[in-house]
Amino acid sequence: MIHRYIFHNENLLPVEKARLSMGQAGLICGWGIFTTLRIARGEAFAYERHWRRLEKHAAIIRMPMTCAAAKVRMHLHEVIRANKITEGCARIYLVYNSVGFWQSEELRPPVDLLICTAALPEYAPAARLALRPHGRHAANALSGVKTISWLNNVWSVAEAGREGFDEVVMLNERGEVSECTSANIYVVKNGKILTPPLSAGCLEGVTRGILMEIAPETGISITQQTLHAEDLYSADEVFISSTNRNVIGVSEIAGHAIANAPGPVTRQMNELFESYVDDYVTRRLTTAAR
Repeated sequence: MIHRYIFHNENLLPVEKARLSMGQAGLICGWGIFTTLRIARGEAFAYERHWRRLEKHAAIIRMPMTCAAAKVRMHLHEVIRANKITEGCARIYLVYNSVGFWQSEELRPPVDLLICTAALPEYAPAARLALRPHGRHAANALSGVKTISWLNNVWSVAEAGREGFDEVVMLNERGEVSECTSANIYVVKNGKILTPPLSAGCLEGVTRGILMEIAPETGISITQQTLHAEDLYSADEVFISSTNRNVIGVSEIAGHAIANAPGPVTRQMNELFESYVDDYVTRRLTTAAR
């Protein structure tokens, strides 16, 4: 459930006062992008990485970036303060209004900015994953772009939930493992960590990128490699990562039990990531206090 105060374009206001329009063509057709950020000790973790990805994805879908990074960060912290958030998550949406036929004549900015916050979702210590063939189309020009056209993801996880699963492993058109609906996936085999390459159709996750940078500190690097379902079933450990989860183990994939959940490498990666988050937030708060 999102919190009461949101930011819309230039205004901080209660959610019930926000007005969106049928004439916002991007909203109706899903032409826009978004990102989900972790709020830790009142700070927006890894904001710079999220913003760079938003800029990259905006360029791909040919949407102008009418907002400056620093200004949006300021507005994000307005929402965090208004909702009195210490630990939680936030979403930044950028919706392209000037596209398509179904527009209105009312005055509107080229791109709508929407910011909201929410409590962190609760997750089990280990996840049970379903498997969905053709869940991703890696050859699609928008593959890996985090658009607001999110039906495929929310529908897939809802269908998995009907069968008692927590998430879904999405396979691409070549039968390769791509990702989950809102998480990147990794296998541990013979002391090595493997994760699908971006060419498999997965999102370039912020948590994924950080893990790939810091994992060598443990003596274990993360290698991008094409994976298939059989690689998941035969792994020593499987784990997933996302903004809202950090790193959690996987105990089952489509009826195949994974013995170690969470296993020692999974726990090690989560501890390493939590330390990174703590260091980032401490640096940000120290700088802000000067």
